[in-house]
Amino acid sequence: MRKSLMRLTLRQLQVFRAVYDQQSYSRAAEDMALTQPAVSLQIRQLEELVGQPLFEYVGKKLYRTEAADALVRASEDIFERLQSLDMQLSDLKGSLQGQLRLAVESSAKYLTPHLFAAFKQQHPEVSLHLTVVNRAQIVKRLGDNRDDLVIMSLVPPDMALEFLPFLNYPIVAVAPPEHPLARAARLSLRDLGAYPLLVREAGSGTRKACEEYFQQKRAHFPQAQEYSSSEAQREAVVAGLGLALLPRHAVRGELADGSLVELAVEELPLFRSWCVVHPRGKRLTPVAEAFFAFIREDRHRISEIAQRFEGSRTPIALATP
Repeated sequence: MRKSLMRLTLRQLQVFRAVYDQQSYSRAAEDMALTQPAVSLQIRQLEELVGQPLFEYVGKKLYRTEAADALVRASEDIFERLQSLDMQLSDLKGSLQGQLRLAVESSAKYLTPHLFAAFKQQHPEVSLHLTVVNRAQIVKRLGDNRDDLVIMSLVPPDMALEFLPFLNYPIVAVAPPEHPLARAARLSLRDLGAYPLLVREAGSGTRKACEEYFQQKRAHFPQAQEYSSSEAQREAVVAGLGLALLPRHAVRGELADGSLVELAVEELPLFRSWCVVHPRGKRLTPVAEAFFAFIREDRHRISEIAQRFEGSRTPIALATP
């Protein structure tokens, strides 16, 4: 190892990561509560130790170099090791402490706080950093090893991943109560094709699941309209702009107050499973290990959470690991 690399400091790596993430010296300085000249000095000293430029300006835009990409991967590993050490030291004192960095597919964002609240009852000194993204972004974050764990459906088969299915959830068709199909006692997916279908953006897990199912059932929806969030999609259905297929939990309030109705489609609900996932071979922090174990082992508690979350008195189907 180069002797110069042994002189790197954690503070330099923190400043570097701020510039790397922000792609701006001024924004990094603001985040770190430093002056811009202080940030520039830290990066200059770091570049001398590394022996290569980390950033370069083209016009007025700051670009990362290959050396910066290599250094950020190393710095992430260093800070993960330190965080894991902190958790292990806390564990030796008899209490689990630290932060769980959890990324979830947007369909699971309603359930996740209930899961973590139950986990936190067992480990009160653990905190949560929650990131909500769509499926395509989850897949990228898995490839970049950005999170401790992720919760998603439709786990990609072409990636080396460890995953545990833990809860099934239903996707249903919904419409406003005044819609022509709202009172129909029996419908097929093809009956919905004559009306506008409101869908999530490309990259959404719910959209991908539905499109695969439509292809299987040979159902076509030529009047699709795209929305960038489930909230906007849901409100558009309430406003009468079309139909939508949504996880039932995402519209439980609207179904309860009558602003939406669930359509009686023979081929629905479409069931998918939420899974807790991490890259194969990843070193889990003690907090991540404890959360994974909670999901794997406390099946009765998961069922109770799901029933309360759905507002249902009937048993909720747990996914088979």
